[in-house]
Amino acid sequence: MPAERVLIVDDDRDIRESMGEYLQGHGYEVALADGGEAMRKALEAALPDVVLLDLNMPGEDGLSLARWLRATHEVGIIMVTGAGEVVDRVVGLEVGADDYLAKPFDPRELRARLKSVLRRTRGQGAAAPKAATGKRVKVGRCTLDLQTHQLVGPDGEDLPLTGMEFDLLRVFVERPNQVLSRDQLLTHTRNREWEPFDRSIDIRIARLRKKIEADPEKPKALKTVRGSGYIFIPAGA
Repeated sequence: MPAERVLIVDDDRDIRESMGEYLQGHGYEVALADGGEAMRKALEAALPDVVLLDLNMPGEDGLSLARWLRATHEVGIIMVTGAGEVVDRVVGLEVGADDYLAKPFDPRELRARLKSVLRRTRGQGAAAPKAATGKRVKVGRCTLDLQTHQLVGPDGEDLPLTGMEFDLLRVFVERPNQVLSRDQLLTHTRNREWEPFDRSIDIRIARLRKKIEADPEKPKALKTVRGSGYIFIPAGA
């Protein structure tokens, strides 16, 4: 099996080289970029599995680059942020990042986050050829194919899903009519111990509602249970 490819985008030379050396030492194929222009050249040379993207860079910042990446490439995205930048982390998740990592971080945490995102993105790639046999589930006004990870709108259009958004929908449709707390959702989607970042779940639920609900302000499929969490109500239930 070929080594997973990681593209590190950071304007701090010492940080990107130290991360690169560490990941190379653990079997990853690594490319380095000091900003948006270098990142695009690296993408043309070889598409990575995951992009580690620094949030604060001169010129095009990490949020702009994350938004562009999500719109143009099927890659995992991990935002690397400064400690305490909660608002920016929330925005990063909102534009489609799969995870975030706050500086300073333990290299072992970097590997753990990377493995988690790779599991999701590799799972999406492996499922793609099986479109004809995929299990399709009605979610609000849309249809979710659990085999291909595709969300199909009411007019037959494909609606883009991030890895975390698909994981959330999968958890909900596998547990219909069951109230799930934020902690439970994080546990089921990440399959590992996690320090809950509640706002990230709320943001993703809001984004999913815009895709699957006829009226996102009055959701009928993904409902909030005040003080407890969320519940998925199947059509016709």
